[in-house]
Amino acid sequence: MRKTSVYLSEEDRARLARLAKARGKSNAEIVREGLQALERETPDRNFAMAGIVSVPGVSARDIPEEELLKGFGDDSRR
Repeated sequence: MRKTSVYLSEEDRARLARLAKARGKSNAEIVREGLQALERETPDRNFAMAGIVSVPGVSARDIPEEELLKGFGDDSRR
């Protein structure tokens, strides 16, 4: 593990201290748990657009922009 300094407002520092005391943990443990919780709630953005490509492992970023934009703004399809 490596030590890291974090700048907190007085209000955040007091909140961290209250949380740590209430849970019987160190400030560092509370910060680590907070990071883990944020990581769990962040959705995975590394995905291929469903149905746009029938080739497994090909992402929308691999398709030329012109191909992806075909049909956008085309009022004749109404």
